[in-house]
Amino acid sequence: MKKHFAIFLCAVLWLGLCVPSVFAQMSATVKGACKDVQGNPIVGGVVVYSNLDNGQKYTLKTNKDGEYFSLGLSPGSYVVTLYKNGDDQKANKELFHFNKFQVRLEDNILDFDMKKEQDNTAKGQGLSSDQMKQLQEQQAKQQKEQGTVKSLNEKLNAAKTAAEATPPDYDTAIADLNDANQIDPNRDLIWFKLGDYYRLSALKQTDSAEKQKRLDSAVDSYQKAIQLKMTAATDKDPNAAKNLAAYYNNLAEAYAKGNKVDDAVKTYALAAQADPTAAAQYYFNTGAVLTNAGKADEALAAFDKCIAADPTRAEAYYQKGVNLLGKATIQGDKTVPAPGTVEAFQKYLELAPNGPNAQNAKDLLASIGSTVETSYGTKKKTPKK
Repeated sequence: MKKHFAIFLCAVLWLGLCVPSVFAQMSATVKGACKDVQGNPIVGGVVVYSNLDNGQKYTLKTNKDGEYFSLGLSPGSYVVTLYKNGDDQKANKELFHFNKFQVRLEDNILDFDMKKEQDNTAKGQGLSSDQMKQLQEQQAKQQKEQGTVKSLNEKLNAAKTAAEATPPDYDTAIADLNDANQIDPNRDLIWFKLGDYYRLSALKQTDSAEKQKRLDSAVDSYQKAIQLKMTAATDKDPNAAKNLAAYYNNLAEAYAKGNKVDDAVKTYALAAQADPTAAAQYYFNTGAVLTNAGKADEALAAFDKCIAADPTRAEAYYQKGVNLLGKATIQGDKTVPAPGTVEAFQKYLELAPNGPNAQNAKDLLASIGSTVETSYGTKKKTPKK
């Protein structure tokens, strides 16, 4: 009996000693290295093993060498995904994934080499001949576009450097951008900047014929920029409306400098229509042009629009007051200002007590026999007790 018990006890001990190794064989080891398209380690990345059989999920972080490692995965088929900074799929941070990767009862090595995967995609692995041709054409188009953009940026930067020199070298800037248009005449920004340099250079000319010639060139350039901007697919550009309005604004200024007041006014209106958020500025510019042209009634209407769009724009009130001064009447030996004149200057001083025209506003008020009556003007005297 004791002999049998001893044999049984040995068998139990033997089984007990075998249990850990049996369990050890039921889990697997996974490891690998993660590199970006430049071949650098992806540090702080996350590799997620998702078991397709039982839904288990294992999240592993990469170390400073871009490596990950884990024990204890159950064998099976997995989707293995590499995320750059986390496993939040909604944040769209996935870099790459492998489908149906088989984890076996052994060391499993799975590397993420983004340069290799990019090259594989570029080679069109698994594509039909038509798909391969389409991919190659797309890649060639992208390479050509990259080369064009690089050349255009070089011309733009060279033109900017010349235009911002002391003194400005607008002729060189113009030549650079004309060269850029020879590379590709369908870039609205190139035409827009060319218009700017023609306009700015015109103001430096002493010969009236040359000045007008450059202003005309500026107008032509701005019009081409606007046409290209309007025909381009702008639904993906959040700044399309603002840019178009800026093009209209500078075109209007070129018209104004060439004494084409009506064209300038119409173009400023288009700017305000294109970008209502900046309408106050464009209405103010309209009023300034009309003021310089001696069209006080139209200027007043423009400044009223500016004030309606932005009631805090101090300068609009000042310019309104200036235009209203021309409507003052003389009764005997007294100047009677037009209705709204005093209020316009008072509002300016309220909004800009230390503004560039603060003293002018006070002097003009004094000239029509009025005093400053705002909380920012002259201090009221303390009544004597």
